[in-house]
Amino acid sequence: MKKFDRERVLLAVAGPVIALVVAVALTSIVLVASGKNPVEPYTLMFEQATFSDVQVLIINQASMYYIAALAVAVGFRMNLFNIGVDGQYQLAAMMAAIVGAHVALPAALQIPLLILTAVFTGMFWSGIAGVLKVTRGVSEVVATIMLNAIATSVIGYLWLPNVFGVKVGNNNTTGEMHESGWMPGIDMGAAGEIYGFVVIAVLLGIGYWVMLNRTRFGFDLRSSGASTTAAAASGVDPKRMVVTAMLLSGGLAGMAGLPILLGGTHTYSLNFPTGIGFLGIGIALLGRNNPTGIAFAALLWAWLDKASPELDFHDYDKEIAVIMQGLIVLSVVVSYEAVREWGLRRQQRRVGAELAAGHVLGASSDNSTEKEVAGR
Repeated sequence: MKKFDRERVLLAVAGPVIALVVAVALTSIVLVASGKNPVEPYTLMFEQATFSDVQVLIINQASMYYIAALAVAVGFRMNLFNIGVDGQYQLAAMMAAIVGAHVALPAALQIPLLILTAVFTGMFWSGIAGVLKVTRGVSEVVATIMLNAIATSVIGYLWLPNVFGVKVGNNNTTGEMHESGWMPGIDMGAAGEIYGFVVIAVLLGIGYWVMLNRTRFGFDLRSSGASTTAAAASGVDPKRMVVTAMLLSGGLAGMAGLPILLGGTHTYSLNFPTGIGFLGIGIALLGRNNPTGIAFAALLWAWLDKASPELDFHDYDKEIAVIMQGLIVLSVVVSYEAVREWGLRRQQRRVGAELAAGHVLGASSDNSTEKEVAGR
């Protein structure tokens, strides 16, 4: 491996590693300050990860985090901050649940229909922010935040009994979907079942990498995110790229709730997971918008979620995991900036050394030429 490639790998790995080390250190300080053992909580959570049933829970949870983080990463690549992933995936999951409860087709048609319903709902909701940005100059941050609130109100309306709501005790639901819309999973015996949508999540990650690194659209997306002026000079329409990136981000966000909807709950209710879109931001940051890095970050987040409840049985607060997640996000921002500055200084020193070497070589060549002329 060339020296330059080694440096790139080192810079890519340094940020997440520093962030994790700092987060663990700060969490340990919090534990010590509260009079707790700073090591035992981690031991307990690592022990949980060795149990097969917890492993299944981690993988299932990570699949939702992974898709949500991919949606955020697409926006980041275009220098867009799609904070609306949370509203997009919740509204998309509800619309898919409504369609699944009122339409009965063979499984070969029903499951694709539900996926397309979720994708187009997410695209429509994110597309509003994209259109507002290119036509009225409205910041996508403001627009997506407001659309999150509107999505919550729309969901509340759709839950009304005279609309699509079905009351089950004190719980608001959309009614159970037809079984043809239940996606079969991977049976792990006594450990439970891995959601079938995990396979689709993996394929989405592969597709994301291919799109960014092996297609003209991916190049246009990255170049537009780096410099809209330069991209426009090369023939790329920056407004079209903004709308396209928001649509793509929203389409991915729409699928974030499908692993549990199609593989677990089979209905959208008050118990449906919330906040996944916001967690996706931290996961995308930790994974540096790279599909492999995002996968490891999603598994880490899911492990903290699923292993932390054990802490309650050992006189530790499970909120330790929440503190650690927050510290990871904070540490990521600081460490990445530090690593970026370090890499920039190394690059400047390398360029300076190359220029100095070229100057010395040029001077030596000039001296040789002068001597040759004098000899003649």
